[in-house]
This record gives sequence, structure tokens and C-alpha cells, in this order.
Amino acid sequence: MNDRLFCKGYTWGFFSGSGVFGTADADASMERLAENGLDWICIPVNCFQEAYYSLNVFAMFGRTQTDDEVRKAVRKAKSLGLKVCLKPMVDCLDRAWRARIDFPAENPRYWDMWFASYTRFMLHYAAIAEEEGCDMLCTGCEMAGMDKQAERCEKMIGEVREVYHGLIMHNINHGDEFRFPWLSAVDVIGISGYYPCTDENDRSLERMKSVWEGVVSRLEEVNRRYGRPVMLAEIGVRNEQGCTQYPWDFHDRPERPIDEQEQADFYEAALSTTWDKEWFAGYFWWDWKAKLPPAEKARENRDFTVYGKLAEKVLRKWYKGE
Repeated sequence: MNDRLFCKGYTWGFFSGSGVFGTADADASMERLAENGLDWICIPVNCFQEAYYSLNVFAMFGRTQTDDEVRKAVRKAKSLGLKVCLKPMVDCLDRAWRARIDFPAENPRYWDMWFASYTRFMLHYAAIAEEEGCDMLCTGCEMAGMDKQAERCEKMIGEVREVYHGLIMHNINHGDEFRFPWLSAVDVIGISGYYPCTDENDRSLERMKSVWEGVVSRLEEVNRRYGRPVMLAEIGVRNEQGCTQYPWDFHDRPERPIDEQEQADFYEAALSTTWDKEWFAGYFWWDWKAKLPPAEKARENRDFTVYGKLAEKVLRKWYKGE
């Protein structure tokens, strides 16, 4: 375990939209999440661009959390004794994955214009993170197109550091671990750890642990190469049969039976193989809703959240020692 940084964390409130963070339901949700032994929470803020080839990042009425709501969520987390990672995120309204944001190399002006917009967006939230005493700021999430622009990324990080003085984490996708040499410019390398670890023939916990041992070796090499602690900035699976074959998939498959045990085993495999590594900086599991369903309906929810499911007991075992 890394003495300087180890996040027993969870991501909270993704895609909540404006008007949610300020509610009593949101307060109750965060309080319930904290009961699992967290010491960190990751709070995402949702902003947008029209399409993967658009040049402007913007807040959207009704879908972007207001600044006041973001500040309230951060203050609520602090009141619960949690450290906070603020995670501004860009999504495309054409439903393209943000990793696809890219422009032709023949005309660098497109990237110049896009980075000007993205940097304004990031500096806005960097100022809020600084003013509210956030402990970490995430400067990008699964944005492989952007991350190929090394000089522009380093410049953006430098401008953020002029405004925000806490830890800077940058979140890349699994499979991109060795693509971007400039990652040594940040304090923590976050990885979306949606690594498949089973197949149709073997979904056992033993198989999951075996695959995760290989993942750990890969993450350790990331630490050696960049000289930075590594965390799983996103990680999780849905509670349905086969979820560990495609952990990244957000699509509901109603033809697949609910399988809480497979989700719980994924948690156990990932936690048990990473927990005690000196270079490893922890987890922001994906994700806990700002408005929870009724307790009696929790197990019917096929989403990534572990609220009311077997995997929540695994999380508590590791985070609280229960």
C-alpha cells in the first residue's frame, strides 16, 4: 500500500444532471456510501460537446451540475470526513465515446481551437477545486485522441497547476497504459480498469484472480515506466451473468440473468490482488447513484452500483475490515 496515497474510494453521482446534487436524496445517498468505509470520493461533473469533431466544450442547462451544486456536494463529502477528487468529464451529444474526439493531423488549428476550449473548461473547475479544498483533480478521462497531443496536454496541465495546487490525476483507458509518455507530468496515473477476466467456460473466482495477477504486473510496469503511483480511477462490472467478460459495457442485457455473485467475485479478485502493492494508489469504483432506489428494489438494479448487493459486502470487508 502506498504510504503517500491510497484511496479507498468510489465514484458518486455520474450523469445526475442539474438539480440533483442539492437534494436530500443526494445527501442520504452520499451518507449511505460513506458507511462502506470510504476515505475518498470522486465527484464527476458532466459537460458536453456536440460531436466528436466539434471544437467547443460547454455546460448544458439541465444536464450539467451547477457550480453551486458541485460546491455543495464537495462540502457534504468533506463534512463526512472524505477526501475529494473532482472529475470534470466531457461527453459527446452524438453518443460517440469521448476517446474518439480527434481531428485531422493535416490541420493542427483544429486541435489548437479544441484545446483552448477544453483548457477553459478545465481551469473553471480547477478554480472550484482550489477554492473548495478538493484533494485531487482529474484532468481527463478516457480521451485517447486528446492524449496523443503530448505538447498540448503538458501545456494544459501546466496551466491547471497555476490555478490548482492539489494532486493532479489523469485517467486513461485500459489498453493505453504505455501510449502517452507525457503522463509523468501528472501526480497520479489513473486507469479505467475494465479488464475482462473470464470467458464463457470459466467464470470462477480463481480464474478472475489469475487474470488479475497479470493485470497487476502490467500496472506495476506503468509505475516503473512513468515513476508515478497508479490507481484504478474507474473499475467495476454490472451484476449480470457474463459481466466479467465485458466489464466496460454499459448496455443492459435483459436476456442475461442477474448474477450478484459474479459481480462480487470481480470485486474480490481486483481488491485481493492489488491491495498491498506499494506503488498502487487505490480505487474509484464505478459508480454510486446520487439518488438511490428503494432498498427492496436494489438487487433488481443491473447497473454498476453495488448498493444493496453482495459486492457491497465485499467492498465493506476490504474497506472496513468487516
